[in-house]
Amino acid sequence: MSRRCAISGKGPMSGNNVSHAKNRTKRRFLPNLRAVRVTLEDGTTKKIRISAKELRTLKKHS
Repeated sequence: MSRRCAISGKGPMSGNNVSHAKNRTKRRFLPNLRAVRVTLEDGTTKKIRISAKELRTLKKHS
């Protein structure tokens, strides 16, 4: 299963771990994904993985 938001498409980003001695090694920043049940227009529910930011947006607009 990919670590990608079903609504916004937000996925992992890359960057560096930086030590006190300024040594840099690659790392990944993963999105904050949550599994939620969403009710569709026809009354059925579907389980999707969305980011926490999109979850706040959905709660704001509903």
